[in-house]
Amino acid sequence: MVKPTRVTNSIRMLRARHGDMTQAELAARIGVTRQTLIAIEQGRYSPSLELAFQISRVFGVGLDDVFQYPADTEE
Repeated sequence: MVKPTRVTNSIRMLRARHGDMTQAELAARIGVTRQTLIAIEQGRYSPSLELAFQISRVFGVGLDDVFQYPADTEE
């Protein structure tokens, strides 16, 4: 069983804001399969840095507008 990543993302919201872009359309634009995009969107897979930049560029936003990493609350 693959451990889910702590990285969260706003891909679904960004797709909706960009004319209800489908997962298949986004996957084709960034050169991955729809299944890979689904895994990223659901937090089951963390994309490479290069892929993360490609996703952010499709939407015209910064990386931190697409991906978030929770701050550790333990000191």
